[in-house]
Amino acid sequence: MLPEGKSDMERIGIFKELGYISIGDKYTPFIYRPFNDSAYKNKQMLSGRAKSKSALQVGYFDTQFKRIFEREAFTDPVKIERQYRIQQTKRNIGKAFLPSNGEKKTCGVGSYYGTFGGPIQAMSALQNPRKPNKSPGKNIYSNPPKKGSGYGYPDVTLSKMVSHSSDPYDRAKEMLKREIMAHKSMLKGGAFRLNLHPVECFDSNPYKFDKPLPPPKKTEEKKHITVPFKPSSPSKKTGGMKAGAFDSYPTYSAEPYGSKNTKSAMMNKEVKIFHPSPGPKSTPVKSIISLNVNKAVNSTNYNRIPSVMAY
Repeated sequence: MLPEGKSDMERIGIFKELGYISIGDKYTPFIYRPFNDSAYKNKQMLSGRAKSKSALQVGYFDTQFKRIFEREAFTDPVKIERQYRIQQTKRNIGKAFLPSNGEKKTCGVGSYYGTFGGPIQAMSALQNPRKPNKSPGKNIYSNPPKKGSGYGYPDVTLSKMVSHSSDPYDRAKEMLKREIMAHKSMLKGGAFRLNLHPVECFDSNPYKFDKPLPPPKKTEEKKHITVPFKPSSPSKKTGGMKAGAFDSYPTYSAEPYGSKNTKSAMMNKEVKIFHPSPGPKSTPVKSIISLNVNKAVNSTNYNRIPSVMAY
């Protein structure tokens, strides 16, 4: 902390600012610091302009074009094709086939001039021997088709009609009944029962009711009035009396029995009832404005105080 400056608490809000790691050298402003001294000292790298692509070696790093293969054998495709043809001709057995004469042209429709076989002897007048004709025989005789779609029409299909067989309605039930009767006839005694048969409760069911239930109560049928009710005269308005009612005012009857004091009322007379002390009560208080006026305005200075309202 400098002796003439502000304290650390006033500057940054802490008790003491930590010291910085330094060797005591002076601070140099940023504008006086050298930056990239080598950029403006000695010779610099000068790049040339961009070169266009061509068949020359200009624009590449290497001065001479380097091949991928060095000192490989030269192959001539024309020479290879000639050698292949010579090998194919050596495989021939004789000389090349040469026709004796040129091709001959026909001189009209039906002419055999210029063919290998010559005329064909198929159109001669001689008759070839034939086998004797044998009739194929008569066709199969069948009855005319029967009318009907097949469903619900008897004897209209290829197979014979199925004969009727009776099928009783309760046949399965009767067979089961016969089996049960035959099984019971083979039994010698009754069914074997143990005393350890599981029951719902250990003791008898207390909620079980063996007595027969009483007959249900008959409900009286309500008679429906078919004729609507019509009053004898129009309704009357109440004018502080029972003019529109069916009955007149009931007669007054005195209470035959006297009033009975309850137990709570008797207890209240003997025992004193606890009444809590009342809380603080409000009193009239003068307003603060009137108190300030009384304190500020007196008989000596009432002429010098300006009025609040101009009237």
